[in-house]
Amino acid sequence: MLFYGIAILVVLVDQITKILIRANLKLDDNFTLWGIQMTHIENSGMAGGLLEGYARIFGIVAVLFVVGVIYYRRAGTFKGKLSEISFAFLVGGAIGNGIDRLLFGRVTDFLVSRSGNGVLNLADHAIQIGVLLLIVSFVLPLLKRRNYRRCF
Repeated sequence: MLFYGIAILVVLVDQITKILIRANLKLDDNFTLWGIQMTHIENSGMAGGLLEGYARIFGIVAVLFVVGVIYYRRAGTFKGKLSEISFAFLVGGAIGNGIDRLLFGRVTDFLVSRSGNGVLNLADHAIQIGVLLLIVSFVLPLLKRRNYRRCF
């Protein structure tokens, strides 16, 4: 249930924010809300605007990714709560951006990165969180085994 709950929550929050941005902010307009800089852009490519015009192909890739994750999850390949949570964020982000790509041929981005790495959306941030948690889920067991061996 945790996997599906997080994934659905990510999709809902992502899609609601994108709907609000498209309805209330013209393309290339920007504003600040609670100290967060926002600019409405539409991206028909992938991260950073690479490969413009291939959004629907990336949408199909997102669908295949989600199907693969659900298949391997049901097969019991993913073990542990942290792994479940990380894949939930990845799936939610993939679905959120996949919806945009398949329905509109582009992804709505609006959150200006403070590090200057472009303009993102909540699905992008969910994917970043998922990747980070996935790395942690692989590294923690290695560190535990390494510390266990030092004890003997």
